[in-house]
Amino acid sequence: MSGSELCFLTLAGQASLVRRREVSPVEVLASVLRQIERLDRRVKAYITVMSDSALAAAQAAEHEIAQGHYRGPLHGLPLALKDLIHTEGVRTTAGSKIMRDFIPGEDATAVTRLKQAGAVILGKTNMHEFAYGSTNVNPHYGTVRNPWNDQVLPGGSSGGSAAAVAASMCSAALGSDTGGSIRMPAAFCGITGFKPTYGRVSRHGVVPCAWSMDHVGPLAKTAEDAALVLAAIAGWDPKDPASSREPVQDYMAQLEQDVAGLRVGVLREYTVDPVMPEVEAAFRRALGVLRELGLKVEEISIPETKYAVGASNAILLTEAASYHEERLRSRAGDYGEDVRSRLELGLFVSATDYVKAQRVRRLLIEKFQNVLRRYEAIVCATEPITAPGFDQEVILFDGLAEPRSQALVRHLRLFSLIGLPAVSLLCGFASDGLPIGLQIAAAPFADGRVLQIAAAYQKSAPWHLQAPPAAKSQS
Repeated sequence: MSGSELCFLTLAGQASLVRRREVSPVEVLASVLRQIERLDRRVKAYITVMSDSALAAAQAAEHEIAQGHYRGPLHGLPLALKDLIHTEGVRTTAGSKIMRDFIPGEDATAVTRLKQAGAVILGKTNMHEFAYGSTNVNPHYGTVRNPWNDQVLPGGSSGGSAAAVAASMCSAALGSDTGGSIRMPAAFCGITGFKPTYGRVSRHGVVPCAWSMDHVGPLAKTAEDAALVLAAIAGWDPKDPASSREPVQDYMAQLEQDVAGLRVGVLREYTVDPVMPEVEAAFRRALGVLRELGLKVEEISIPETKYAVGASNAILLTEAASYHEERLRSRAGDYGEDVRSRLELGLFVSATDYVKAQRVRRLLIEKFQNVLRRYEAIVCATEPITAPGFDQEVILFDGLAEPRSQALVRHLRLFSLIGLPAVSLLCGFASDGLPIGLQIAAAPFADGRVLQIAAAYQKSAPWHLQAPPAAKSQS
């Protein structure tokens, strides 16, 4: 394999070559930097590329490995970070004008753990301002473009991280997910995006959106790659009050276990709602693959699911407005118009509505706890549609019109609201070449189970091996 092709390998593939000293971390980094130079003027996945410090870290990793001090599968590989994750001495903008010049004095806990695993921090990825939107149209740092088709949304708010992974401009990336912000861009950009259990990964040093729904997790080419990153960053952190002491599983060992016999529930509420026909067809084919793997696939119904979006809206609006309240008074004009309007709306959510939303959350947690005593996982389409155009504000389902903002979160908010681990992975393409996502969720701290089923699916249905044509084009 030529050096220029190293960027197209999975993280696990790169790690295998580095571990055997067939290639060096410096060669992997050079391949990725060439890809950034070639593509990112158009894609705009990055706000800051840390070329010099990344090269120094790659050279240090090369020296360590040559001396026999191999730290593990992330050692020497370039990872990107959503630009709301603190990096010591490197600006962290949260995609905003307000934080344009903010330079943290310490790394976020997740970054510290990546560095301890030997990862090379490559750069900070573009995002919807303050993680509060789904388009990744950013008035301050430019619009992120979907590598599969630059006329459609990449999804948000972790769109820069997803686009960077899809276009092979990093080995993997971290994003954040409050209402679907890892899984949506993973689905639209055709990659694997994993939202861990709430409290599984520390959020210390991460600019909040809504504290009781925020999660940090990996975006990668495969479930295996996501497991490798999760293994490095998971675990209790005394600096995050919501961090859990639940023991961290051996995710890589669980990937090797047989999935035959596991019971999977198909959430009926997300199959009877309007869904694009090609998404429905791809989802049904994915269920067929799961059955061929020996999983027992059955339809389940939890009618209360319909309350998830409304409850999550009340909580998200309130908590986001609370965090930004002082700045809204003093610097309202420095926010992008779409983010400012949502934040101001949150100031008018009553305490009563917030409490009612928390009661709905508790009800949903109890309902899903009961179901997940009988089923090892729940599956549904990640999105009811493929990536819409930037100007497509309304989605039509057989003549039924739905606001885009509502359609995009309909299958996502539930698992953020109740904190379950959930992954989106590629399960096919529409006739126009746009990716379609499959979503798998499981019980709290069954993160390994989610990744196990996802990895088994990818071995049998290797859609993930396909890359955006523009990513490999030499033009």
